[in-house]
Amino acid sequence: MESKLHDPLKNIKVTPLASESFGVRSMCTLVETPDTAVLLDAGVSLCPYRFNLPPHPLEFKTIQHLRKVIADAADKAAITTVSHYHFDHHTPSYTDWVVNWTDEGETARQIYQNKLVLIKDPQNNINASQQQRAGMFQKTGGRHAKTVEVADGKTFTFGNTKLCFSEAVMHGTEGGMLGWVIMANVEYNGERFMFAPDVQGPMSIHTTELILAAKPDLLMLGGPPLYLAGFRVEQAQIEQGLQNLSRLVETVPLVILEHHALRDEFWRSKLDKIFLKAQKSKHSIMTAAEYRGQENLFLESKRRQLFENHPISDEFKQWTKTLTNKKIAKPPI
Repeated sequence: MESKLHDPLKNIKVTPLASESFGVRSMCTLVETPDTAVLLDAGVSLCPYRFNLPPHPLEFKTIQHLRKVIADAADKAAITTVSHYHFDHHTPSYTDWVVNWTDEGETARQIYQNKLVLIKDPQNNINASQQQRAGMFQKTGGRHAKTVEVADGKTFTFGNTKLCFSEAVMHGTEGGMLGWVIMANVEYNGERFMFAPDVQGPMSIHTTELILAAKPDLLMLGGPPLYLAGFRVEQAQIEQGLQNLSRLVETVPLVILEHHALRDEFWRSKLDKIFLKAQKSKHSIMTAAEYRGQENLFLESKRRQLFENHPISDEFKQWTKTLTNKKIAKPPI
């Protein structure tokens, strides 16, 4: 496993908090400079069904723990961002103990209370489902904020720190149905950390050009959805994402590769050529867990093995029979 000894950043502290390599769906990250602290995309979720199985108790224990980690990080942050309105990237204000591990109102309040919340534009470059979620966020979790401000294409300055947001870019391929996201770039003392969630590769050449133009020293990137190839995503789109990712690892000294790419059990072998490309350029690719110096904890992609190797209790088995109940109680874990 690689370590943070190769980290190109000296004055910007980047702390991934939750992600696929930590056992959940998320890219939540705390970024600290001498001027401020920013909590990026404070959401976390589980896949409700994978391989026709609900989350295993170990997954529930993990999301329970990481919810506390994110809440604790929110105490340090003056700023919270929402790159888009999927629930693994922001926290909703309703009770849900299956997917989001949220208590009505309280979970979101811990994260957004008294913060400057910088959000993806809820009206422009947004699809219908995310627009609905954005409106709900503004009426619920966003009400706890000190200020909520649209961030698309804007730069915010805090002392010697610049927090620059991209224009809205595609959540995946150009013309896709999943909507748009905004990327964030934290700059301090000549160093640049870029956060590019859910760009899925990036699949978009335009998104790739924007990242290259930003010249990040460290890039945290949502990789291509390898696990959906030939099923919900055309293989040609995956190949385009891989081609664009190959360009990025040649240019960026360190890439933290996360999210959709890591939901495939065989992601590492499928990206062998990408790793070789980075190595030839004397650059590095890591997961978020590896960047933190921790072992990868892939749970969703190994859900079948979890149920085989860690049998569930009768009580948990009984609980799974109530999964269609919208007011389902916490799982017995």
